[in-house]
Amino acid sequence: MHFEILVEDQSGKKAIDILIPKIVGNSHTVIVHSYKGIGRIPKKMSDPKDAKKRLLLDNLPKLIKGYGSTFAGYQNFQAVLIFVCDLDDKCLKKFRAELSDILHACNPKPETRFCIAIEESEAWFLGDLPAIKAAYPKARDAVLNSYERDSICGTWEKMADAIYQGGASALVKKGWQEIGAEKSKWAEAIAPHMSVENNQSPSFQYFRGKLLELAGEN
Repeated sequence: MHFEILVEDQSGKKAIDILIPKIVGNSHTVIVHSYKGIGRIPKKMSDPKDAKKRLLLDNLPKLIKGYGSTFAGYQNFQAVLIFVCDLDDKCLKKFRAELSDILHACNPKPETRFCIAIEESEAWFLGDLPAIKAAYPKARDAVLNSYERDSICGTWEKMADAIYQGGASALVKKGWQEIGAEKSKWAEAIAPHMSVENNQSPSFQYFRGKLLELAGEN
């Protein structure tokens, strides 16, 4: 199986690059593409978007259509498109319906799976507290233990409160560029320690299950 994976930012790419071999091994081909933010689904599928901005949702109709054409030309192997993003404050049911509408508007449709981290990708790290402690032994246990799996609670802020000096409030003062850099550090530090079989995040287990199913291992 060949996997093409779209993620909304660099920290997501760093984590998934590390996690994919843990889930499906090294016998499949994988390309992970990162974008510069999530953006918005266009009101009209034909809305022109500036690809240079590299906002994932803005360009998703065009991307899925392109992969449909590309995959249709593959004759000797199977390929699948995996879309991974944060739910943030969106309604999960409505968001999935909108994504499905984009997919079904394409002909030919690429084999596609939508995997949504609830609330944010840091939920996948917080689903494995031993991995966080392995990467950050001084992480604040009281903060980590107060987290409810896949809850809508300000997930990255919870991570920052647990491991960043001064917590989320100190990190916010440094601006979004520094927040993004710190998230990438978390991904590189925590993902190698994660146990993909024992992760307690439901949205991570959904992601893992879809990969195993597609790889013929589930």
